[in-house]
Amino acid sequence: MSLLLEMTVQTSTLDPIAATEAWMQTMTAEETARSNAYFEGGYWLILWNFLIGLGVAWLLLGRKRSARVRDWLAAKLPKFLVSPTYAFLYILIPTILTFPMTAYQGFFREGKYDLMNQTFGGWFSEQMIGLGIGLVIGTIALWGLFALIRKLGAAWRWWGTGVTIIFAAFMLLISPVFIAPLFNDYTPMEEGPLRTQILAMAEANNVPADNVYVFNISKQTDRVTANVSGFMGTTRISLSDTLLERISPEGVKGVMGHELGHYVLGHIYEMLVYLGLIILFGSMFTHSIYGRVQRKWGEKWGIGAIGDNAGMPLFFACFGFYMFLATPLLSTIIRNNETEADMFGFNAAAEPDGIAEAYMMLAEYRKMEPGKWEEIIFYDHPAGYTRVLNAMRWKAAHQTIDATPLLVTPLSAQEEKHD
Repeated sequence: MSLLLEMTVQTSTLDPIAATEAWMQTMTAEETARSNAYFEGGYWLILWNFLIGLGVAWLLLGRKRSARVRDWLAAKLPKFLVSPTYAFLYILIPTILTFPMTAYQGFFREGKYDLMNQTFGGWFSEQMIGLGIGLVIGTIALWGLFALIRKLGAAWRWWGTGVTIIFAAFMLLISPVFIAPLFNDYTPMEEGPLRTQILAMAEANNVPADNVYVFNISKQTDRVTANVSGFMGTTRISLSDTLLERISPEGVKGVMGHELGHYVLGHIYEMLVYLGLIILFGSMFTHSIYGRVQRKWGEKWGIGAIGDNAGMPLFFACFGFYMFLATPLLSTIIRNNETEADMFGFNAAAEPDGIAEAYMMLAEYRKMEPGKWEEIIFYDHPAGYTRVLNAMRWKAAHQTIDATPLLVTPLSAQEEKHD
C-alpha cells in the first residue's frame, strides 16, 4: 500500500524540517524499533563474520591441514591441476564450514523480521546456484592470482591489482545478461505512461537503453529495489515487481531517477578506480603481514612464502583483516556516490514526495536516524532521515506557488501615482 502523502502548500514557503517530520510520523514506534533492531544487528554480523573467517583460517592452517591437502594433491594429480584443485577446495570447504552462519544470516534472521518470502528449500537451491558460479569463477581467479604471485614475487601487488580490476569490470559487464537471470525472471515492463516516463528520463540523460525490465524479486522478499547495470552494450534498466506493487508511480519514477544517476555520473567507473586503490593498498598490507606471520609460524603450519597454495587461508585472513579495518572508508565512498545519485534523481524525476515515499519504504530494514559516527562507520547509504530531508529541501527550493497571486503594480503605474 502506497505511503505517498498529499502535502498541499498553502504559502510560498515549505518548511523542510516540518515536512520531514511529517514523513517520519508515518512510522509507528513499533516499526521504528523493529527497523533499528534489524539494522543494528547487522553491525554485530560484520564483526562475527570477520571473527568466523579468522577461525576458519586458523582451523585450516592448524596441524598442517592445509599443507597436507597441498601435499596430497601434489602426490595424486598432474602438476598443472594441483593449484586449481586446491583453489576449488579452498572455496568449497570454508563455504561448508560457514554455512550455519550463512543460513542464520541469510534465511532465518530475514524470516524473523518478515523480510523472507522463500521456503528453506527455495533459498537453499539459490545458494547452490551461487556456489556453483563461485566455484567456477573463483577457482579461475584464485588459480590466476597465485600463479601471478609465484611468477612475479613482490611485483604481484601491482599486476595483481590491475588484473583484479579487469576481472571485476568483466563481471559487471556480463552479470546483467548471464548471471542475474539465473536467480530471477526478467521480463519487459508493460507499456504505459510510467514506462514511457522512465525511458524518456534515460533518453534525456543519454543512457543507452531502449527497454525497462521487471524482475520477480517478490519470490524472495518484499524489499523494493532497482538498478541500471552493465556497460559497453550490456546496459539494462531493471526494477523489482515489488517496487511497482508497493510504491506509487511518482515513487517509482523517483527511484529510477536515482538509479539513472549512478550511470550518468559514472559511478561504475569511479568505483572501479576506488576499488583498485583499496585493493592495491590491501595487497601491500597482505604482502607485508603474510611475510611476518609466515616467518614466525610458517614452519609449524607447513606453509611457505606468499604464493604457496597451502598459504591461501593465511593470505585471505590478512586481506580480510585489512578489509575489516577499511569498512568505514569503503562505506563512505559508496555513501557519497549514493548522495550524488539522490541529488541527480531529484532533478531528473522532479518527484520529491515520491522519492521520500521510497526512502520511507526502505525504513523496513534501514535505521532512519543513526548517530554521526554510527553513520560514518556502518552506513553505505545516507541515513534515511537525511535523504527525506534533502528531498524536502529540494521541494522547498523548486515548489510551484499556487496560492493567491500577489498583485504587483507596474513601475509605470507607480510613477504615475507619485506624479
